[in-house]
Amino acid sequence: MEHLLNLLKERFDQNMSHHEGMDWNDVQAKLQANPAKLEALGQMEASGGAPDVIGYDSQASAYIFCDCSPESPTGRRSLCYDNAALEARKEHKPKDSAVQMADSMGARLLTETEYRTLQTLGTFDVKTSSWILTPDEIRSRGGALFCDRRYDHVFTYHNGADSYYANRGFRCVLYV
Repeated sequence: MEHLLNLLKERFDQNMSHHEGMDWNDVQAKLQANPAKLEALGQMEASGGAPDVIGYDSQASAYIFCDCSPESPTGRRSLCYDNAALEARKEHKPKDSAVQMADSMGARLLTETEYRTLQTLGTFDVKTSSWILTPDEIRSRGGALFCDRRYDHVFTYHNGADSYYANRGFRCVLYV
């Protein structure tokens, strides 16, 4: 885990605009006190997410980590939205679903608001797209939402939850 902490510190130092006014020593203390969260960050890193601190939630007293890879993480693409969608597919099933994979990592998909906030910190998903948490009223009708950035604008779209594409993955958020 020392290697992961060093990698996260290096990324933290390189992207100070993501977390102005925050001190790495405070972040590291939180991480060392929460080994399960550090393990989740390790899985986010291993699947190509390049997690970094993007904020602090004072109510939860938690640092907010998010995947900051330029494109949707490579190890988390070609997935349908959730397990219900995965089970509904009769043939050509993907290897997993975005919601299940995020849960197994100990993290969750971003909301639309979180995705749009991430996009204020840089330019993400100009060649890929990312599933986001979908409201129940859309999901109950078979749909799911995803976002990307095209023409220097952030778009939210819909698709069948059972669809999957080589350039669509998902980004995680994790509160530590």
